[in-house]
Amino acid sequence: MVLPADVRPYRRTDIFTETTIPAALTKAHTTKQGAWALIHVLEGRLAYRVRDPRRPATEEVLTADGPSGVVEPTILHEVEPLGPVRFYVEFHRREEVG
Repeated sequence: MVLPADVRPYRRTDIFTETTIPAALTKAHTTKQGAWALIHVLEGRLAYRVRDPRRPATEEVLTADGPSGVVEPTILHEVEPLGPVRFYVEFHRREEVG
């Protein structure tokens, strides 16, 4: 999965660790309609799971050496630290015209 070519970053979170990650991120949650996200792992390993009934269930382990996790708008997903980790989430949307 890759971001659409016409989306641009508009916000990012602070850097989270295995001890500072908000509990809401470790439970199934969604982004807003029209909001895509990239999960950037800086150090360590982070499990990224899609748990949405509209998609096949998937799980991937994100690392600093691998690609970022791509989050589709409104799709249920969750993350789980796999030991020490540092990561942030960058939100993207289509640019408004006018």
